[in-house]
Amino acid sequence: MRPEPRRRPTARQRALLADLEALFLAEGFAAFTLDDLAGRLRCSKSTLYALAPSKEQLAVKVVTHFFRGAAERIEERIAGIDDARKLIGEYLAGVSEHLNRASPSFMRDLAEFGPAREAYQLNSRFAANRLRQFIDRGVADGVFRDVHARLLAEMTGLIIEGIQTGVLGRRTDVSDAEAFTALGELLLGGLSK
Repeated sequence: MRPEPRRRPTARQRALLADLEALFLAEGFAAFTLDDLAGRLRCSKSTLYALAPSKEQLAVKVVTHFFRGAAERIEERIAGIDDARKLIGEYLAGVSEHLNRASPSFMRDLAEFGPAREAYQLNSRFAANRLRQFIDRGVADGVFRDVHARLLAEMTGLIIEGIQTGVLGRRTDVSDAEAFTALGELLLGGLSK
């Protein structure tokens, strides 16, 4: 038996996802019930169930929507940039801007809810891979020093993992957005000839 094709969300569902994203980014998501969400968004619970079969799955859908949208906008932001320094700077500035939209409540809920945290981890791995590509490109173009560039790329991945898991934030009392900004400064300063 073939699985049913995924249906594209309706205009109303896309608007509802955007409203949920804004609400979750501002206030987090763990404390809300479906009744709370339906009341805040002036819709029925069945409308929410059309998006996802449970509150937990709805949270994952909204978190995934946020990170997917952020990744798409960041890729659009860097499209056409050829200089590896500018790529890294713009890419990490974009990450920082998107994470700046997230309240401490959202970040806490994200860290404490495994399935939503996995969406953040996936996005973080993607970001680390993109930065590795930019570093390799900069070395190949002669823009960056070739001193342990691969090691630096791997260290970047570990730093991103530390940001994503909250370890760096707890140890340094900085937000994820601030940490990504600092990572950009560190990379660009350390790689430049």
